[in-house]
Amino acid sequence: MSVSQLSISTQNYLKVIWSLQEWSDAPASPGRIAEKTGLHLSTVSGAMPKLAEQGLVEHVPYSGVRLTDAGRAIAVAMVRRHRLIETFLVRTLGYGWEQVHDEAEHLEHAVSDFMIDRIDAVLGHPARDPHGDPIPAADGTVDRPEATPLSEVAARLTDAAERARVRVERISDEDSGLLLHLASRGITVGASLEVGGGDPYSGTLLVEVVASAGTAEGGAQVDAAGDGGPMDVEDGASQATPSGVVPATVAEPTSLSVDAASHVYVSPL
Repeated sequence: MSVSQLSISTQNYLKVIWSLQEWSDAPASPGRIAEKTGLHLSTVSGAMPKLAEQGLVEHVPYSGVRLTDAGRAIAVAMVRRHRLIETFLVRTLGYGWEQVHDEAEHLEHAVSDFMIDRIDAVLGHPARDPHGDPIPAADGTVDRPEATPLSEVAARLTDAAERARVRVERISDEDSGLLLHLASRGITVGASLEVGGGDPYSGTLLVEVVASAGTAEGGAQVDAAGDGGPMDVEDGASQATPSGVVPATVAEPTSLSVDAASHVYVSPL
């Protein structure tokens, strides 16, 4: 079964289910799928048995659904399309990273597999998209970075004066306003941060950018893609510049809400 043989709604359902499980082992509940797609819960609940009949999902009692091998193959193909298109729009057409998600949502259903392979080749087979998300390979493998939500890192700090140093690996692209907000504070993919707890009961944490994306402490160039090597200017994430926003180099710690921090995934330094 190929992507082109399925309806757009089926393609979307499979991609959403996969994305809900990309950073979690929990089954995708109809409620979470409805929230992610913006559809009514009754609509989603009615669609799941049809996907199961096609052999694309399997029901997990009292939990939700999981993708079958066939469903995962289609979902990963759609994610590959989406993230390659986002990378192409940023690198080649000069889009800002906050502008590409909605465009890719439309274009991913219209392009052919041949076109996606050509985009991949022209871009030099990028490993990450502009938001730091891994781009699945043509064979369906996904090299997911080891990363944790910034909010969880801050929650593990036991002392008010304790700090943790981390590197930004990915930022969720669901909220374009949040992407602009973070970028204006220098919090972009590849940036090195120092994080600490905020004021008690404030629902915030303190974040200081100690090295901007592409620059290590002391000014050395680093890879914004996440592999720790020299910075590759052809990498999608390294060129994800928001439109109309110059990422700040923050000298003093800035407050960030716990909710906003939950969209920023980091690895320890």
